[in-house]
Amino acid sequence: MIDLVLSYGPFLLAALVLNIAPGPDLAFVSAQAAAHGRKIGIMSSLGVCSGAFVHVIFAAIGLSAILMTSALAFAVVKWVGVLYLAWLGFGAIYATFKSPAAVTDDAAQHDNAQPVGASASAPVAFASRTRTGHRNQVAPTAFRAWRQGVLIDVFNPKVALFFMAFLPQFVNPALGHQSAQFFVLGTIVNMIGFVVETSIVLVVAAAARHFHQHFSSRSVGKWLQRALGAVFLALGLRLALGDRGI
Repeated sequence: MIDLVLSYGPFLLAALVLNIAPGPDLAFVSAQAAAHGRKIGIMSSLGVCSGAFVHVIFAAIGLSAILMTSALAFAVVKWVGVLYLAWLGFGAIYATFKSPAAVTDDAAQHDNAQPVGASASAPVAFASRTRTGHRNQVAPTAFRAWRQGVLIDVFNPKVALFFMAFLPQFVNPALGHQSAQFFVLGTIVNMIGFVVETSIVLVVAAAARHFHQHFSSRSVGKWLQRALGAVFLALGLRLALGDRGI
């Protein structure tokens, strides 16, 4: 038992510290929780971890090595990610300037969307009715939030580089099955990340709900949506300006 702690204690501590440190994933899930509530925040976190898990699988079978050695492959994945984040950002901000009639038409096409404000876990009333009976905005569905998280991480080549740089330090060649070790260690990192992010989501969602109770629902919803769009744009800019370093 002591040998196990000595062998994997440093890994678990490093994984915890790395997941607690502020970064793009935490910014994304926190903004989602603040704008759309607890459920969407948790699904966004699950999506981020799912996207990171894709990189773990790629790293375990060696595909991520291509991103480390090929400037073209790195650039393609990077700029697809930048364009996707920019699309999400401008789309989120643009939605807050739509007229009620236009938003109502969009809402009719998203009947499966979860109305924010329908429960205590979704404090901001993006889909609340106005005095005229029209819908303000429609919150993303749980699946859509998960999908966004997946794509944001999958198209961030730095996630692949992180796993390729971090995990080999804790792979023990003497134990054999290095790909399996890589897979297990990467899974543990993602599990720790999900626990950390979910904890932060719960805190942020509770704070947003408290804030929402003291201010106009429509005004708060609009500005939180714009803040979410700004977060997407900032993440895209960060990715665009970043180099191949981790």
